[in-house]
Amino acid sequence: MYADDRVLIGVVKRKKDYQIARQEHWYRIPQQRMPQGINAEYISFFLSRRSFRERGGAIACFARITGIELVRRADLLPGETRRGQELYYKVQFRQLVDKDPPISNDSRRAFSFIRTTWDRFVAATTIPDLYSRAEHYVDRVTTALGG
Repeated sequence: MYADDRVLIGVVKRKKDYQIARQEHWYRIPQQRMPQGINAEYISFFLSRRSFRERGGAIACFARITGIELVRRADLLPGETRRGQELYYKVQFRQLVDKDPPISNDSRRAFSFIRTTWDRFVAATTIPDLYSRAEHYVDRVTTALGG
């Protein structure tokens, strides 16, 4: 783990998706939402307050990414026919690790994805910390662009 490792934070709204992440070690992202690709070493998950009352409203876990495939939604979720032909990234990762303490969303700011760096991620206690411009952190923009 390096300070400039890139972390992608996604939102998990359904318990079924969280079970897949915990047990099967993958997460789906619509290609339309990330046309430039995933470009991250780690993935982390914000659990929605609506579905995860006890742990919801926070970034609760993370994992090292091990692979990325482009697949049709119907191939990922065979029982779900809605949007079945749309392309998704299947992000595969190691076992999830609980973030302790979790990163809270005290302001209840809505987001779909957040890109940050490892040094910010491990130090963060609230969502705004992930965007910190403090001098002791690596340059987030250059890192996000792969520079």
